[in-house]
Amino acid sequence: MEKKYSKQQLVGMLLRSEELNDQDAEELISLLIEQPLAIDVDKQEEAKMTFGDKIADKLSEVAGSWGFILGFSLFLICWIVLNGVLMTKPVDEYPFILLNLVLSCIAALQAPVIMMSQNRQAEKDSLRNKNDYIIDLKSELILERIAEKIEKLEKNQDKIIKYIKEKEEVNENK
Repeated sequence: MEKKYSKQQLVGMLLRSEELNDQDAEELISLLIEQPLAIDVDKQEEAKMTFGDKIADKLSEVAGSWGFILGFSLFLICWIVLNGVLMTKPVDEYPFILLNLVLSCIAALQAPVIMMSQNRQAEKDSLRNKNDYIIDLKSELILERIAEKIEKLEKNQDKIIKYIKEKEEVNENK
């Protein structure tokens, strides 16, 4: 006789086969059974973004683009040409100490802001991975259920075929 499992038991068995602690397993069981399946991680994360998070993301987006690299390269070339060649009384003479100071300040401020944005992206990726894991578990449960139903249908089909054959044999013997 085949043993029937509830959804919670099936999820529990799946989770115990993975390396999860009991608290995470209980949380996933609850999520799978009681909460909606798909979560839009981007919308969820966007809803709790602070002003500083938005600035960090925008700065990372701009500072990590070819437009920024080309524009900043053009600025550096103009600075060097103006102060090294064209101006009779340059603001920043060679070896361009003021330019080095500006570049150092920009780098000192830009690096931590970009790191903040990367940390937030890592959190988003973690949420996506957790969401994908939940979807995979639920899909596995659904597939298991479909497999059980197909098995029942095959058994019923076999019974029907057997019944039809018996009826045909009885009719042939008459």
